[in-house]
Amino acid sequence: MANVWSGVTIDCLDPERVARFWSALLGREFGPSQEGWVYLGERGEPQPRLVFQPVAEPRTGKVRIHLDISVDDIDEAMAAVIDLGGRFTGERHDYEEGVVVVMADPEDHEFCLVEYYG
Repeated sequence: MANVWSGVTIDCLDPERVARFWSALLGREFGPSQEGWVYLGERGEPQPRLVFQPVAEPRTGKVRIHLDISVDDIDEAMAAVIDLGGRFTGERHDYEEGVVVVMADPEDHEFCLVEYYG
């Protein structure tokens, strides 16, 4: 049996709003979805599908998993996230191999923008 990573599910108060943010940020199209949920992409595509699941309660505390998004220009990517309704958390890490900034989507799900040098 082959195990294949097929998707990531994100809990949301407003799945449509959060999915629009991620769709614009990643250039992923909406796929077939069950009622109340929103999927970006479809099963079997090269990239894992993103699934936005409706929940009744807001996120509390730090999540233990997040997405890393590789970008060509960290400043341009940060501006794009903010223009789409996300925010910069104020956390930045400069490493020899590149820079990582922690951002958040409109419902405060944290993710990293990563610009690798060279």
